[in-house]
Amino acid sequence: MSEKTGTATPSEHIGLKRAVGAPLLFAFIVGDTLGAGIYTLVGSMSADVGGVIWLPLLIALVVALLTAGTYAELITKYPHAGGAARYAERAFKVPYVSFLVGFLMMASGITTAAALANAFAGDYLAALIDVPAGPAAVVFIILLTLINLRGVRESLGANLVASIIEVTGLVLVIVVAAIVLGSGNGEPGRLVEFAPGVSPLGGAFAASVIAFFSFLGFEAAANMAEEVRNPSKAYPRALFGAIGTAAVVYLLIALGAVIVLPPAELAESTGPLLDVVRASGVGIPLWLFSLIALVAIANGTLLFMVMASRVGYGLSEAKLLPDAFCRVLPKRRTPFVSIIVVAVLTIILTLVGNVNSLAETTVLLLLLVFLSANVSVLVLKKDKVEHEHFSVPRIVPILATIASIVLLAQQSGVIWLGAIAYIVVGSLLFLAARAGRRREERVSTSV
Repeated sequence: MSEKTGTATPSEHIGLKRAVGAPLLFAFIVGDTLGAGIYTLVGSMSADVGGVIWLPLLIALVVALLTAGTYAELITKYPHAGGAARYAERAFKVPYVSFLVGFLMMASGITTAAALANAFAGDYLAALIDVPAGPAAVVFIILLTLINLRGVRESLGANLVASIIEVTGLVLVIVVAAIVLGSGNGEPGRLVEFAPGVSPLGGAFAASVIAFFSFLGFEAAANMAEEVRNPSKAYPRALFGAIGTAAVVYLLIALGAVIVLPPAELAESTGPLLDVVRASGVGIPLWLFSLIALVAIANGTLLFMVMASRVGYGLSEAKLLPDAFCRVLPKRRTPFVSIIVVAVLTIILTLVGNVNSLAETTVLLLLLVFLSANVSVLVLKKDKVEHEHFSVPRIVPILATIASIVLLAQQSGVIWLGAIAYIVVGSLLFLAARAGRRREERVSTSV
């Protein structure tokens, strides 16, 4: 037992096998962070800032690094699966707060999946086959749902393969941009040209919301905590190294895209990196690059749908969502009710939203989660544990909180309404679960 906390230390309880070292953890976080968002959102950022895409990426990087500092302390201090909801439970000891943080994580997974489904059905798919985008996105979600129902055996090895495919596509873009620049055909001057008619500062902060979406993924590493060897040392190195790696790749992509293609053309595309490859004139088959992008997007979408359905199952198991979310298929042992609910909501959001609005909603939801984590780390500073762990100065979560509030202030009223709708629905489900639990208690007492 831990001398100061009175709880079992990772080495004393029977839990998940600690088989992941720092290099594999680094690859996992890089794979999650270098996700499908960058394949789509370069164009969205161009609409706000013109060719100065690198500026919102730098702003988003600062916010990501500050928040990563908070997660590095919490993960190494409490190396157990559960993430921000578990930290909120420990810090505040209020079931509704813990539920809300977990539910926002679930909602962010659904919204991200919907955004990526829209991206999947856009220009990248159109380069291979001419089909209506709406029906294509719905069929795409249904196919991923069937895979989810069948059972997804997630492993770091499979994630590593998918990450290699994603990174290959991004490296191709960087290479073709370098070729264009080296041949004297690029336009580096665009890198300092803001979008016409848009305030440079306002545009930069507006685009930073979209840019932050591209850095999301590192928070999922919190759920790996029980499988990492020596997490106190491995996590900070892997976490900050992965974010730094993602930042370098993103900045090179942004610089290369603007050098090759005018920002106005990037802003009009749902497959901006495909247009960069096409405009470069380098002999990379467009169907091949589209296929790489589609694999990256499909992998990301499936992972977020799996995550959201498992969070729903976990909240139900903790009696924070109705018991129905706990129901599993007899043979496959997959949480079919939670999976189907996630699929239905994803389809609805895909049909009513677009990539930009859904990405912004995801950022808003996760910024609320990050606010919870930043406050939690400050509350838990006084909580001492026996083992060594990473620690950040108090100023880091304070600055992260301020930065998160600044980004939240950039969100439009429509995006806030979507987030509020999630909170209302979640609160109603929480109350329904609570009422059901009370009925069970009365029945058991009467018996």
